[in-house]
Amino acid sequence: MQVIDVKVLISRLAAGCRSTVEAAAAHALMLTQYNVEVEHVLWAALRDDRSDIVLILKAHNLDADAMKVAVDSALGRLKSGSARPPGLSPEILAWVQQAWLVASLDQEGVRQVRTGHLLAAALADDALRRRMLDLFAPLSSLSVEVLRRSFEAMTEGGSEEGQVEADAPGTGADASVLPATAGGQGSMLARFCTDLTARARDGKMDPIIGRAPDIRKVVDILCRRRQNNPVLVGEPGVGKTAIAEGLAQAIVAGDVPQMLEHVALWSLDLGLLQAGAGVKGEFENRLRGLVEEVNASATPIILFIDEAHMLIGAGGQQGQNDAANLIKPALARGELRCLAATTWGEYKKYFEKDPALTRRFQPVQIDPPDEDVARGMLRGLLPMLEKHHGVHVAEDAVHAAVSLSVRYIPSRQLPDKAVSLLDTACSRVAMSRAAKPGVLSDVQQRLAMVETELKDVAADQKLGFAVPSDYETLEQKRAALQAECAALEARWQHECALVEKITTLQDCVRAGEGEDVAPELAQARQELTAVQGDQPLVHAVVDTSSVAAVVESWTGIPVGRMVGGEIQRLLSLEETLGQRVLGQTHALKAIAQAMITQRAGLTDPRKPAGVFLMVGTSGVGKTETALALAEQLYGGEDSLTVINMSEFKEEHKVSLLMGAPPGYVGYGEGGVLTEAVRRKPYSVVLLDEMEKAHPGVQDVFYQVFDKGQMKDGEGREIDFRNTVIIMTSNAGTDTIASVCADPDNLPSQEQLGELLRPELLHWFRPAFLGRCNVVAYYPLSDALIRRIVDLNLKRVAQRVAQSWGAVFEASAEVTEALAARCHETESGARVVETILTRTVLPELSAKALACVMEGGTVQEMRVSVDEAGAFEYSIS
Repeated sequence: MQVIDVKVLISRLAAGCRSTVEAAAAHALMLTQYNVEVEHVLWAALRDDRSDIVLILKAHNLDADAMKVAVDSALGRLKSGSARPPGLSPEILAWVQQAWLVASLDQEGVRQVRTGHLLAAALADDALRRRMLDLFAPLSSLSVEVLRRSFEAMTEGGSEEGQVEADAPGTGADASVLPATAGGQGSMLARFCTDLTARARDGKMDPIIGRAPDIRKVVDILCRRRQNNPVLVGEPGVGKTAIAEGLAQAIVAGDVPQMLEHVALWSLDLGLLQAGAGVKGEFENRLRGLVEEVNASATPIILFIDEAHMLIGAGGQQGQNDAANLIKPALARGELRCLAATTWGEYKKYFEKDPALTRRFQPVQIDPPDEDVARGMLRGLLPMLEKHHGVHVAEDAVHAAVSLSVRYIPSRQLPDKAVSLLDTACSRVAMSRAAKPGVLSDVQQRLAMVETELKDVAADQKLGFAVPSDYETLEQKRAALQAECAALEARWQHECALVEKITTLQDCVRAGEGEDVAPELAQARQELTAVQGDQPLVHAVVDTSSVAAVVESWTGIPVGRMVGGEIQRLLSLEETLGQRVLGQTHALKAIAQAMITQRAGLTDPRKPAGVFLMVGTSGVGKTETALALAEQLYGGEDSLTVINMSEFKEEHKVSLLMGAPPGYVGYGEGGVLTEAVRRKPYSVVLLDEMEKAHPGVQDVFYQVFDKGQMKDGEGREIDFRNTVIIMTSNAGTDTIASVCADPDNLPSQEQLGELLRPELLHWFRPAFLGRCNVVAYYPLSDALIRRIVDLNLKRVAQRVAQSWGAVFEASAEVTEALAARCHETESGARVVETILTRTVLPELSAKALACVMEGGTVQEMRVSVDEAGAFEYSIS
């Protein structure tokens, strides 16, 4: 047999057949067998239900599954235990050579081998035929002559059809194997890269706007004689990949120097390059072949490598046979030009630790664009967004996407966050026209739950169980929900019709028929506005409110247009808080004013919504103010983060607020303060007993009070700009008690602040106090304490009614006794709740339970005071 070069022989395999041989080699490696044998190739070919071999077996009514079983059994008998990658056995080489001859003789001009040719060659060769029949005896029914004559008919529609290519002019059996054309079928570039210049030429890229200065920096470096490999370094989302795409568009447009006019920019997929390269040396061969193909290409090629830090360690151990070390020689000789991209963190972690690699790349810092440039970028994307979603984007939506993302999404970078925001808003507007509104779905679900409960009650009634007392309430609730559902359904249909009309009229305006339809369009918009009110179900266009709704859903911060209910709640905030916190109108007024100003958008956007240092004696309502504010503004006490600052008396515990730094226990778990604000940026933070913390803790808050930001232990910027920070302190208690001893002659808030300042400076630094709004709380008068006692007794009455269905009564003497005890201690009004919890409620509970145990029913609970001043309890 004539000896033929293995590379020449393998190059004659069609793409499908080559993949079969590669899969056979991988299977032999997995089984630790010494050589790739005929059985391995058959095993790989039989896995594809549309391969030539399987189609030929089906054409002769032979069972391919039975042959798979026979092949698996034969593979189990082969010797295994090899520690090296398997090589091709001599039988395989002879088999491929014979198949090449069969393909050449049967189909004139064909020089590529398919698996069907392998089967025909095996049946034509005596030794291979015996081996095949020993493996699977039914193959004896196959006729070589019939197979050659009907080959195309048998394999029609298979996965290998069309993979055989005739010899091009100038090629033949004696011609040498030439390297594949750059980007051609089977080339390394086509397998592992994407031609960005071809995509730009075909118009498959979004327009790149505002990146001209960065692209010029890249072009300057690429035109160098040495060290002409730029690496784009910047935070995620600033547009590093977009700059590469912009360079490709500039090359296609001819807007580059002459030496780059005919350059092709290809993007390398490192993950694809590593995929399937399990055989030792396969990754190195792929990368080396890729570099050789780039060098041999008639068109100069620049490789764009995104996430370039993956080069280090790819394909081998870091610093040894990884991709970075394999391409260093080519980079040094100028045989390979690269445009890389990575983040600052990865660049410092990987690139800077390898001086040889750093020397071969020139870093180009990519900063986020300013707001004006970002708006220009969004305008360039509007045609694609409108076409994709089928909606119209108003100009104010572009401004809102940039400004709101900058203010409320600080963890991400422009332009990425603005694009994501606007894209999501477009998606929601498009969905509102096609899908059922969420409000309607919620009402329908609640209605279904009530109807299910009514059905269960009806079933219980048939079985003789008593009807629950709230049965009539359920009927009324169902009727109300049915009416609400019907109203929402009708309104939704009406809004859909109006939006459809507006969209049609807008299309007419774009078509040049605006003069005739302009009045009708304006009338339709007015009608839609009147129908929608404050809560639209269907959106006609993407506007500021659409973008603000997305921000609110992402962050929990209500940044949209305030509706009437919210405005009324803010304007009456002082009065609402005053119902829970008595006698401190000055403090409540300062807090309410700060929240109204912040919600109106007139506060300094760099600072928190409010920073208050509440000073006063214990039990005057400082903590209750924070609780009431969280409940009234943010929906409940879940939005309140309480941190006891007396736990931070040692300086080293400051890290607990921000999170442990790298290398310390607890790193990655987040800080007590930073993690709470990161998860709920729109909330109240209560720093209780601030004066008891170590003075070093105050240094932590300077940046928070000035710029509304704090870095946690992991280096993340935590946004405090939508957080109300309330600090409480008992400093200056003696001064407050002495100057406020006469309730009829109380000092003003300004006078009290001046009197307290010397004592506050003993605990807090001047720079710290200067950043806070100091609010002094007055001691509670007798009348106020009695009102607080009445409030607590009313809460007890509500709990008694809810739990027992009974009436709770407390005599006037009880109020006086509780108020008197508040003066006996230094806990202020807080002692009222303590006495109720520890004395009154346990005694009442015991008597109520005893009454029930004796078979009675609790209808009324009474508390009074006996002649000795002790509390008396009675149950009726």
